[in-house]
Amino acid sequence: MKRIVILALVMMMALGVVGIASTPAKAQELKIGLVTDVGQVDDRSFNQSAWEGAEAAAEALGGTADYIETKDPNDYATNIATFADQEYDIIVTVGFALGAATIEAAKTYPDVHFIGVDQFQAEELPNVTGLIFPEAKAGFLAGVLAARLSKTGVIGAVLGTDQVPPVVAFKEGYEAGARYANPDISLLSTYHPGGLDKAFIDPEWGAATAKQAMDNKADVVFGAGGKTGNGALEEVARAATAGKEVWCIGVDTDQWETVPAAHSCLVSSAMKLIKDGVIEIATLVSEDKAPAGNYLGKVGLASFHDFDEKLSADLKVELEAIKMLLDEDMIDPLTGKMVEDMEPTAEPTKSN
Repeated sequence: MKRIVILALVMMMALGVVGIASTPAKAQELKIGLVTDVGQVDDRSFNQSAWEGAEAAAEALGGTADYIETKDPNDYATNIATFADQEYDIIVTVGFALGAATIEAAKTYPDVHFIGVDQFQAEELPNVTGLIFPEAKAGFLAGVLAARLSKTGVIGAVLGTDQVPPVVAFKEGYEAGARYANPDISLLSTYHPGGLDKAFIDPEWGAATAKQAMDNKADVVFGAGGKTGNGALEEVARAATAGKEVWCIGVDTDQWETVPAAHSCLVSSAMKLIKDGVIEIATLVSEDKAPAGNYLGKVGLASFHDFDEKLSADLKVELEAIKMLLDEDMIDPLTGKMVEDMEPTAEPTKSN
């Protein structure tokens, strides 16, 4: 009889009748890790936007998020491995400079999904999504705004290193937009002379460069370079507070929210919606739908905040119209030309 009872219990467990086998295991909590470049997570710009996205995604998906701030570029691989070895599900690496380390880590840890912010993927790996943006479009809008605001006919840009393609795209779009609005505009655009380890964390250089631009009659300055760009914005704000008629434009996020010291000059910001992009991709990862290759994020101008009533209705309408053209790829953000007006790249084939 005992043998019969034991056999019956074994069969019941196998069929899921007994509670032990039928109780599903508790779902594993989603873990999201973020590795910054050499900028800090509270840089009030690029890294901070990505971190806010990681935090928001973790909260929405019922998980947790943590970050590691990179102090030295030689630590990229080690910092990524720290999260991977702790079995994090998603690792967000922030910035062009982490691209190579991200690819290597993805090959080593195929069960981890990597989100590479500002990392264009030339080849697809199944566990890597590059979050990229059309920075030239955002820069173009900022350039139109700057040229329309300028009374001196001179505008400036204080930029991170030209070793980073998105920074170059911001600069080229800004200049094209300014020329679109005013073909006679004078442009004072300056890249930081240092390498990746310094270019985005040098607010003193940013401030000095912005001051030099203003000394050369620039009355609008675009700050695009993390803390370096923030230094430029704050320098223009000091001049505005002292009574000088100058304006500034931020980058990456709505810097009205992140750089309050720039409120006296900050008209808008050329935004990359990094936070939204990170949330969208993390959600797709949680649904096993994450795309390999590249994911195109959105861009645009931030609110005008205290300057809203000071800008003409015509300028606002113009900016909206140009954004629509850019969104529909009807205008080239690097030249300002309507796409149908551009010269063909090759001779058309002639028919007999």
